[in-house]
Amino acid sequence: MGDYTRTLKRVLPRHIFQPEPWRILWLLPLVAVAVAGIVAVARFDLPWGMDLALAMVIGQAFASLGLFGHEVLHGSVVRTPWLRNLAGQICLWPFAVGPRLWRRWHNVEHHGHTQEHGEDPDAMHTLEEFHARPALQYVYRIAPPVRAVLTLLALSVWFSLHSVQMLRRFLPEMPRRERPVVVAQFLLPVASWVALGAWMGFGDWVFAYLVPLLVANFTVMSYIVTNHLLSPLTPVNDPLANSLSVTVPRWVDVLHFNFSHHTEHHVFPSLSSKYAPLVKRWCKTLWPDRYHEMPHWRALWLVCTTPRVYERPTALIDPVRQQVYPVLGHGLERLARPGERAAQPVPAGLTVHGEHAHGRPGRSGRRSAPPGAGIGALRDRGGWDPGQPGC
Repeated sequence: MGDYTRTLKRVLPRHIFQPEPWRILWLLPLVAVAVAGIVAVARFDLPWGMDLALAMVIGQAFASLGLFGHEVLHGSVVRTPWLRNLAGQICLWPFAVGPRLWRRWHNVEHHGHTQEHGEDPDAMHTLEEFHARPALQYVYRIAPPVRAVLTLLALSVWFSLHSVQMLRRFLPEMPRRERPVVVAQFLLPVASWVALGAWMGFGDWVFAYLVPLLVANFTVMSYIVTNHLLSPLTPVNDPLANSLSVTVPRWVDVLHFNFSHHTEHHVFPSLSSKYAPLVKRWCKTLWPDRYHEMPHWRALWLVCTTPRVYERPTALIDPVRQQVYPVLGHGLERLARPGERAAQPVPAGLTVHGEHAHGRPGRSGRRSAPPGAGIGALRDRGGWDPGQPGC
C-alpha cells in the first residue's frame, strides 16, 4: 500500500487530496427525490405500475445516498466530525446503519484488513468454516444454476442483513460510553420507517420503503460483491491484488459517485471519488499487469456462478462437487470472456493455473493442502506464498 501511495503522489496533483466540501450539496437533490417519491406514493391514488416505477426511483435515490454516505464518512467531503457524522447518518438512514458502526466496520476493519482471513469482516468463507457450518453445507448441496439465481436474489437483502450482523459483532467491542449512541443510530431509523408504515398503511409503505430498500440493497450489493469476492485472500493489504474495479456507463458513475472505481478507492480511501478516474489512469499506466478491471455485469455473473468458499487463498472450491475455480490474478480473468463458461471448473486432482487442486505440485512446483485442510494448514505448510503473483 505504501509503495502505491508514494509512487502515485509523485505524479498526482496535490490539491486532489483536500476535502471537497461543496459536494455536501449532493444531499439536497438526493433527499428531495426520495422524499418527493414517498410523498407521491402516500398522497396520490396511483395505479400499482406507477407506484412500482416510483419505488424504483426512490430505491435508486436510497442507493445513491448510501454510496455518497460511504464517501462522506471517509472524510473526503467534510472533516468536521459532527457535520461528517450528521451527513453520513442522513445518507445511511434508509439502511438503518449509523456512522459510528460504519466507520468501525468499514473504515477500520475492512480497509485495514482487506481480504485478510479472520480479520476482514466482509471476506468470505474458508473450507474450515464450511465444515463447521451446517447451513453453509446445505447451501452448497443446491444445484449450481439454482444457487446462482438465489445468489442474485439475495443481493436485495444482503446489505441489510450483514449490517445487523456487524452491529452484533462490533457493539460489544466498542467503549461502553459509545454503545448507547451506536444502538440509537440503528433504532431511530428503524423506528422512523415503522412509524411511516403506521401512518400511510402497509400497502403504500411497501412501495414507499420496502421495495425501494430492496432495490437499494441490490444496487449497492451488486458493487460490493464484485469489489473483492472474486479476488484472492491476501496476507498483506495489496489493493491491486485484492480489489476489482468494474466498468459501467458514464451516467451510472455519476449517479453512483464513481463507486465502480474500487481499487482506486482502496489505494486512497479518503480521496474524493471525483478524482478516482485520474487515479485509475495512473494505476493502469504504472502497474498494467497487476490492475484488475472488467465490466460490471460480467463480474456480477462470475460472482453468481462461482462458489464463495476458499480452498486456498488463490482458489475457490465447490466443496460438495469438489470443483476448483481460479481467482483474479490466478486465471479467472482469462475465463471471464464473452461466450465462455463462468468458471470452467477443474475436478480435484487437476491443475488450476499451474497448481494441482489437491496435494500434488503443478507447473509452479507449489503444493496445496488436501481436501478439508484449509487456510490454516496451508499457512503452516507454506502453501500460502506471499511472493506469488497477486499476493
